[in-house]
Amino acid sequence: MKLFNKLILFIIVSIVLLCSSNIQWSKNNWKSIIGADGKGYYAYLPATFIYHDLNFSFFDSIEKKYPNPNTYYDYRINQNGKVADKYFSGTALAMMPFFFMAHSISKAFGLDADGYSKIYFIFINLSGIFYLFIGLFYLKKIFIQYKASDGLISFLLIAITFGTNLFYYSVKEPSMSHVYSFAFITLFIYSLHNYFILPGKRTVFVLAVLLGIIVLIRPVNGIVILIAPFIAGDKNKFSVGLQFLKQQLITTVGASFLFLAIISIQLVIYKIQTGSFWIDSYGSEKFNWLDPHPIDFLISYKKGFFLYTPLAMIALLGLVQLFKKSKFQFYSLLTFLTILLYVLSSWWNWWYGGSFSSRVCVEYYAILGLLLYYTYDFLRAKWSKIIFSSAIILLIAVCQIQTYQYRYYFIHWEKMDKEHYWNVFLRIDLLNKQNPNADLLNEL
Repeated sequence: MKLFNKLILFIIVSIVLLCSSNIQWSKNNWKSIIGADGKGYYAYLPATFIYHDLNFSFFDSIEKKYPNPNTYYDYRINQNGKVADKYFSGTALAMMPFFFMAHSISKAFGLDADGYSKIYFIFINLSGIFYLFIGLFYLKKIFIQYKASDGLISFLLIAITFGTNLFYYSVKEPSMSHVYSFAFITLFIYSLHNYFILPGKRTVFVLAVLLGIIVLIRPVNGIVILIAPFIAGDKNKFSVGLQFLKQQLITTVGASFLFLAIISIQLVIYKIQTGSFWIDSYGSEKFNWLDPHPIDFLISYKKGFFLYTPLAMIALLGLVQLFKKSKFQFYSLLTFLTILLYVLSSWWNWWYGGSFSSRVCVEYYAILGLLLYYTYDFLRAKWSKIIFSSAIILLIAVCQIQTYQYRYYFIHWEKMDKEHYWNVFLRIDLLNKQNPNADLLNEL
């Protein structure tokens, strides 16, 4: 068992890699590795380093060269008479080492070095798996900081990976931003915890860099800074951390400039693309602050987070233990989760288009992991721990069944309702038979 706990990250990543190679790399399946929003994220890399064209005039020729009607998506927008990328560049920054590896191999072996041949897509799949590993590696460190046992850590890492849609976005859609956000936000939380244990100048700069990358990947995720009081642990540590920033003013200003320098990468790109340092690339797609959909976001048949990732619902039991342990942490976390829910559910498209479960929650699974830890810590009797562990195992199975159903369109990416949900709920007997929800597939 000790060896299993020691190798847990290797075991998890090996399973994810095996699933990816089996599902994504054979035949023409590789063409779907980079799709939807991921096309826009990735496009910065070939545009910058191969075509030297941030207005993406190569788009049409590439689509003709690698036709795939099911994944066609035009990420370009018109601004000031110029063409720009709708999406932010942070994900491309995270992918960049893997893009360079694929490009170097392509050139060394005389392969098609156009940025869109098979090897590039496979390396982007490897990129997603690498950042899954980084996120899990630092989530493990967080659990260690909270003095969880080795066995519990292994169990929770398995639960977070295979009992949520993190698995899906690591294997099937690794070009989306979520697994990258998961890695950097988890690393940010780990570093933040270290900071409140012992404030230091170096940690301030590390946090500034991480927050800059988090915002560059997905600006709304900058809200993670509000988790600081909870991570601090108590009012005194939080106060000491803030006081350090006031006392070390040069460090604070320097870290702030570093943060601004990182997010200004996007502004420079906009300037090159359109002649302006700022554009509203999402246009009419906005937050409707006066019309949030928190109930739909959490429990609707269309895309309810608790319905399609039920592990998150039982994790909320951790709030009970947190309330008993620390009122400061309880109210801090509850405030953060309430604000997060309000913000995410206020997006005009609160179900976030074609996606499995609420994909925008993936980045915050370090918090989900901590809540599961607190839930387990709350239980005292051996029988209650057995029941809780059994429930997690059951919900991992539920998630894997629903992931499989989503992959084969038994669960529709956008149109699910009560009737269609119960048509296929845990119906593993239907997986090799005719899809009872086939009537929803007219968009294919």
